[in-house]
Amino acid sequence: MSATRAPGAVPTAPSKEPIGPQGMKQTRSPKRLLIYVLLAAGLLIMSAPFLWMALSAFKTSSELSASPPVWVPTEWTLDNFRDLLDKLDLPLYFMNSVIVAVLVTVSNLVFCSMLGYALAKLNFVGRNKIFGLVLGALMVPGNLMLLPLFVLMSKLQLIDSYAGLVLPFAAGAFGVFLMRQFVQSIPDELLEAARMDGAGEWYIFWRIVMPLVKPALATLSIFAFLGSWNNFVWPLIATNDPDKYTLPVALATFATDPNKAGGSNGMLMAGAFLVVLPVLILFIALQRHFTQGIATAGMK
Repeated sequence: MSATRAPGAVPTAPSKEPIGPQGMKQTRSPKRLLIYVLLAAGLLIMSAPFLWMALSAFKTSSELSASPPVWVPTEWTLDNFRDLLDKLDLPLYFMNSVIVAVLVTVSNLVFCSMLGYALAKLNFVGRNKIFGLVLGALMVPGNLMLLPLFVLMSKLQLIDSYAGLVLPFAAGAFGVFLMRQFVQSIPDELLEAARMDGAGEWYIFWRIVMPLVKPALATLSIFAFLGSWNNFVWPLIATNDPDKYTLPVALATFATDPNKAGGSNGMLMAGAFLVVLPVLILFIALQRHFTQGIATAGMK
């Protein structure tokens, strides 16, 4: 029964304090405050190397070698970036990384979403076995596949080419698993209604399924772009021509060449900052979709 108010009684404003699931008022306890402090300390520890690298890219050589260390530069300078551009063909390597990372990301978005849709919504012989193979592929270390991939790319004569850098990573087991789990959350009734209206599978996939899985696509694009952009071992193995080097490989060879880097920590910090910057921009742009995709992945 709902509670009644006596005639003439003045209604009271609802309490603004948070109410718990059992109707009890919740207050900020010292335990919760301690958790916030520990999380803030962990965030500071995790971000300290990145902040040091970003700030060091704008320091002078004297501030880089100062003791005790100087965190915030007193005199901001772009000399490290200018010296790096003078000694390293940075636009060429940057463009190589962009081309490879974009092609890998786009191919993963297309192929992994297709495979995920097929494994989630299409009935065919061996579907569960194929999904089992996808799960098994997740258990295989990536470095174990480097030698077979190199032999295969050599036989296909794709060494020192963009195709040799892109094709081995055009689709990944994690991307297929992520898209399959996400597509499963789409109601079957929606797809059956489209089929009853005469829609084909291609139309259903591109016009119905793909718009509904945008959070998963954003999550997959970040992982694919990040993995390709930071990939060092495979581009180092699959390229002999310096003009085909990606940015991580070019910076690594530059850092180990005393005739170029010359022990300049400022130029190396500037190069590392340029490597991290595109990934950081992409993550900030897709952060909302990324967190939504991670939070709802696997829900059905």
